[in-house]
Amino acid sequence: MKTLKKYWDEKPLLLIMGAAILFRLISVIFARGWGMIDDHFLVIESSQSWVDGTDYNSWLPGSAGNTGPTGHNFFYPGVHFLLFSFFKLIGLGDPQVKMLIVRAIHAAWSLITVFFGYKIAERIGNEKSARLVGLLLAILWFMPWVSVRNLVEVACIPLLILAVWFMISRSEPKGQFSAFFLAGLFLGLAFDVRYQTAWFAVGSGIALLLMKRWRETIALVLGALLPIVLIQGTIDYFIWGKPFVEMVTYATGNFATATQYIVLPWYDYFLVVLGILVPPVSFFLFAGFIKNWKKVLLIFIPVAVFFIFHSIYPNKQERFILPIIPFIIIAGVPGWFDLVSSSRFLQSKKKIINGCWIFFWVINIVALLVISPVYSKRARVETMSYLSRYKNVQYILVADEEQRNEQFPRFYLGQWPRIYDIYKDGETTDSLFLRISSLPASEQPRFILFTGESNKPMNIQIARKYFPFIVYETVIEPGFIDKLMHWLNPINRNRKVFIYRNTHIFPNKAG
Repeated sequence: MKTLKKYWDEKPLLLIMGAAILFRLISVIFARGWGMIDDHFLVIESSQSWVDGTDYNSWLPGSAGNTGPTGHNFFYPGVHFLLFSFFKLIGLGDPQVKMLIVRAIHAAWSLITVFFGYKIAERIGNEKSARLVGLLLAILWFMPWVSVRNLVEVACIPLLILAVWFMISRSEPKGQFSAFFLAGLFLGLAFDVRYQTAWFAVGSGIALLLMKRWRETIALVLGALLPIVLIQGTIDYFIWGKPFVEMVTYATGNFATATQYIVLPWYDYFLVVLGILVPPVSFFLFAGFIKNWKKVLLIFIPVAVFFIFHSIYPNKQERFILPIIPFIIIAGVPGWFDLVSSSRFLQSKKKIINGCWIFFWVINIVALLVISPVYSKRARVETMSYLSRYKNVQYILVADEEQRNEQFPRFYLGQWPRIYDIYKDGETTDSLFLRISSLPASEQPRFILFTGESNKPMNIQIARKYFPFIVYETVIEPGFIDKLMHWLNPINRNRKVFIYRNTHIFPNKAG
């Protein structure tokens, strides 16, 4: 404890970075699987399929089912395509090892947020506020786990952090044009990863205009346009023969379907941010963020523009707001300290405030220890890993007890079979089995995966009526947190997977 106190007093950033590395390593090693559909099926599945000579999502021209640009950003999956191509070149084929390396790269990338978040807080506040900011960015309960996910909403954060750092790090006129040009480069790269960060860039430009910093505004715009034109324009031109077609398709498609997905009220993101940052401390951070808004205009305006757009836009998902969470912390902590020091009322409530922070840290540490090593979507990942011991698994049938379609990650299978998992309108499990059993013998499923809470005899009897050669193989259990999440909200489809093998195709169980 004396050693820790000494480092905390003399080298706090070193201690903070050590804590950040420690918990991210835990997530790198243990937090396998994926968090949401997008961070696996739109990144890992697509890029690995390209390496293997297929096109999982039918994004590319000439692929079966493709009718033109789909509105997907190729840059971030393209980076993974290059990485997986390198793995193939060196003979690395184990999916779990590949993902271990991917998680490690993302964990290292996220350390930029911790380091420069500390530096930004130190610049706009003092060392005391920078310590707390650094600690929150390092070990906020969900940060290590989400840092190793393939979420574009998280992967873009270090780029935004670097952009803000370059914008505020030059207080003297000399070198400001180049600093803001670099800031623009990072904003452009953030846009290349996640289109919606354009609103953060727009907010940065508005802040500079309000400050009447014309040269810096020009530098920022020029810097941002460079990676956008070179990356987005070049990739789309190479694939489609025209620049920016995916970006335009994405924008028009999203506005056209804004009310067709998860529609929530305008105030939803207030509740999300307040919940993520743990009340009542989250209220402290919000108050601090607003308190010094003029002092941190280059943070406040970009965050406000980003937040307002996402609050107005009907389609809302919690992960959409993640890019600005670090900035609320970075500006909120110094602002809160200023608010407390300037308020007699708050000065008189120090015991209550300290009690709130103790409550926060107890909740945070417990959640951190529980969440950091969580193996998410374990049953589906392990099912595909289990089936990878079989060769030429060309067809799989998924039968869900609730008749809901459920995606399985073929990346972990190492093969790209067709998976029959689409229930048509009004179709029952019985009619699904009838439809699939009517296919030619060469297209019959090699395995049937029953997903649900129990191995229901009725479903098995129905299946055996159409597929008489199936035998029970094994059951794959979801992890504890997966079970808990499904119990709390059944929309999280984390259930058991009962594997049945078609002995007509595979007579013997693989060793």
